[in-house]
Amino acid sequence: MLVELFTSEGCSSCPPADALLQTLDRTQPLAGAQLIVLSEHVTYWNHDGWVDRYSSDQLTGRQADYVRHFGVDGSYTPEMVVDGESEFVPGNAAKTQQALEKARSEPKLAVRVPSVSIPSPDTVKARVEVDALPDSFNLRKAEVYVVIALRQAESQVAHGENGGKHLSHVNVVNTLTKIGNVEKGKSFSNDVQVKLPGGADPSNIRVIAFVQQPGPGKILGSTMVEAASAH
Repeated sequence: MLVELFTSEGCSSCPPADALLQTLDRTQPLAGAQLIVLSEHVTYWNHDGWVDRYSSDQLTGRQADYVRHFGVDGSYTPEMVVDGESEFVPGNAAKTQQALEKARSEPKLAVRVPSVSIPSPDTVKARVEVDALPDSFNLRKAEVYVVIALRQAESQVAHGENGGKHLSHVNVVNTLTKIGNVEKGKSFSNDVQVKLPGGADPSNIRVIAFVQQPGPGKILGSTMVEAASAH
């Protein structure tokens, strides 16, 4: 299942949520389910004394799309979204557990990344395969995405609400790319090539693929591989 955290280094409420995401990634607390976490850094805190170098307009827009989807009163941080179905403030342990348990009980579409290669220092290639949408999903098509994420990232924050703090993050989204659609009764496969962040260490790169109902809506399936497996 996919656990997305909308966060910012400029937000003093975010470090505990960042730590929770790292704990979920490390401990994998749900038997029989793989938790794939994503740190998605937004830009709207960047005016407050500290520019978060991991933030992007694309991820800010993704959160805004979720705001419309869930009908909540504006974007906020930290916000956790589980499998595109539940959104909440991650400090609520009961709500977090409830959302994870619900996501675990849902049927999942098989998503695979059978091969990964790094043909040059700034490029990763991957093959993505998705099983056909079954009749039970009641969907004509769904969107397939690939994420390049930094497994670990750190910052010494000099200004803003977290000024003086050393922050650490897990699975920081660097690029999020829609690579096509999977359709009802028809499987999907595609070879993709994505730019790596400048100077990135392949051992610190994770490749995540997921399928999402348009909207953005429910996450139907996801998988993650280490780019270092290409070596």
